[in-house]
Amino acid sequence: MRNLIAFFKRFRVFMLFAMLQVFALSTYFTYVSFPRSQYLTSASQVNGKILTVKHEVTKHFNLSFNNQKLQYENIALRKRLPQSFIQVQSRVVKIDDTLFHQQYDYIPALVINSTVDKRNNYFTLNVGSLEGIKPGMGVFSDRGIVGIIHNVSQHFAVVKSVLTESINIPVMIESSGAVGLLKWDGQNAKIGYIEGISNDMKVKRWSKVVTRNGSGIFPGGMRVGKVMKLEAVEGKPLWKISMYYSEDYRKIQRVYVIKNLLKTEQEKLESQIPIEEE
Repeated sequence: MRNLIAFFKRFRVFMLFAMLQVFALSTYFTYVSFPRSQYLTSASQVNGKILTVKHEVTKHFNLSFNNQKLQYENIALRKRLPQSFIQVQSRVVKIDDTLFHQQYDYIPALVINSTVDKRNNYFTLNVGSLEGIKPGMGVFSDRGIVGIIHNVSQHFAVVKSVLTESINIPVMIESSGAVGLLKWDGQNAKIGYIEGISNDMKVKRWSKVVTRNGSGIFPGGMRVGKVMKLEAVEGKPLWKISMYYSEDYRKIQRVYVIKNLLKTEQEKLESQIPIEEE
């Protein structure tokens, strides 16, 4: 016991210093590290908000580029669809690269002017003959068909919209296979009509309406709209079918022009069909 008391007396100053040092350090880390961590947290929040604002501002500058990039990606994917090819050997079961030839190519374009409130409406595109655009080519968007190229200059093209009096695009009601012609009565830009379908055909409401293959303008199966209503044509065994367009032509911006790589061959052959004399 005496030795222990002697030890404490001898080292009392050092032990007091050590105790005070531990107390001072614990106090420092308690009251200094907290404000520092708060500062780092606040700085991270401010930096995050700055980066968020920067992204919101800069993303609009990249929007046009990203949309154009998306168009080219869509073209690459669409070229791989069966509708873009024509079968060469119909009786061969094995499928290889020699069985199908590409029939359709696609050119991206931007709508720079349009109307939807006239009896005959047109769209102006930012592509022309320098890009290979010619009158008679079909035009469509990601949501449905748009119209047919009417006139072309070097840098621009005018599209005869489906919202015109004499568009006459062959279409098919997918559920029944019934075939008719697409029409528009000049009233509502959201609603078109199908004429030429016999009223003995069963047509279900909300059936999909798609393009008919063989016209040489549009590949078969492209979206046009959905059946809304059927009316009997007075004095004729036909339906007048109202349909909702799949595309909202008031908001359309980016489209694709269809290039039929085999159109010249088809037209040359069809021109040899004899004309019947009356």
